Amino acid sequence: MKNDFADLDHDTWQYELPRIRSAGAVNINDIPGTLPYSGVRNPLTTSSVSHKVAFTYRTAANGWQSKIGAAESMAEAAVAMEALVSPMVHDVEFQPVAFPYHHPDGRIGSHTIDLRITYATGLRRFIFVRNQNSLSKPQVQTEIDAIHAAVPEEEAHEFTVVDGDAYSRPRRENLCRMHHLVHFAPDPESDAVVGQLFARTGEVWHLSDLFGQTSLPKYKVFKSVLRLLARRELEADRDAVICEHSHVWVAQDD
Repeated sequence: MKNDFADLDHDTWQYELPRIRSAGAVNINDIPGTLPYSGVRNPLTTSSVSHKVAFTYRTAANGWQSKIGAAESMAEAAVAMEALVSPMVHDVEFQPVAFPYHHPDGRIGSHTIDLRITYATGLRRFIFVRNQNSLSKPQVQTEIDAIHAAVPEEEAHEFTVVDGDAYSRPRRENLCRMHHLVHFAPDPESDAVVGQLFARTGEVWHLSDLFGQTSLPKYKVFKSVLRLLARRELEADRDAVICEHSHVWVAQDD
């Protein structure tokens, strides 16, 4: 194996970190019983500005069999998880399609879309995720308009731009737990009991107030609240980590 440090000058002071060759993309080997990652691009490369994410998920489109998903950032993964816990979503695809577009500088570029969400109605939506600082730049908006104009009609019905900064760290943590509990630890019996408690009270100022109102163990009550929040049957401040001190109330129909 070649030593990346072999040609470095060790006799003079190095004021900057040494530049070494990238390790390249991380490829996930086959996992028994799990469908492989199917995106056209592997986003799991090294980065100093974003956390790359890989996780397993389930959708009706895959017959509820576990599949590997990979995201460019924590925000992108959070957008995916928010869709995955919705009962209205049929499928979520990561890096599903690459297509050419006319770059504002005149050249022909290629863009790989971050996510495609397919709803139970058949609607397919492309999701473009960027942070607020990037979206505030006029040249980026011009490029997004060019990408939007080039979306192949047969691949998606809608194109949505999402501000990744809208997904705070607590919101991302909440969505991660909700996604796991909805798809990998369901408990409809406990959810029904907790749902009935809220049907009588309407809200609790501290989630812990529920613990003495049912014979369910505290951990089951807490997990049920998270699943009901994921399904939008309950509401809380999603930008604060949901805990026993959280104010939780019944969601109002729009």
